[in-house]
Amino acid sequence: MTDQAAFYDRALRRIRILTFVVGATGAIAWLIAQGLQPALGFAAGAALSVLNFRGILALADVVGGTRKPGLWAAFFIALRYAVIGFAIYVIVKILKFAPAPMLLGLLAPFGAAVLEILYELIFPVHA
Repeated sequence: MTDQAAFYDRALRRIRILTFVVGATGAIAWLIAQGLQPALGFAAGAALSVLNFRGILALADVVGGTRKPGLWAAFFIALRYAVIGFAIYVIVKILKFAPAPMLLGLLAPFGAAVLEILYELIFPVHA
């Protein structure tokens, strides 16, 4: 593995960990500020975003040529967004969670990526 590949692997590992940290921290903040229902909505949004992030990483592996796509790869790529849309519908309409905390939970990987950028700026890697 090259130094650059190892750098990206470490960064992606930190982003995955930070996504869980952002999701847990946000859910706790919603729990303290507004109660259980919004906290569960945020946690559900964060969980959906984690699953979507894993799917995006798998797609990047396929496109980058590090992994060979399976027979159903294109089908599952398209299906992923339909499943996420259906899950959002169920969370908001059927479970009656507020949409704002759930939508903010979907941004957990974005928050994790921003934290990773700050980490790299504070602790630069010298090759």
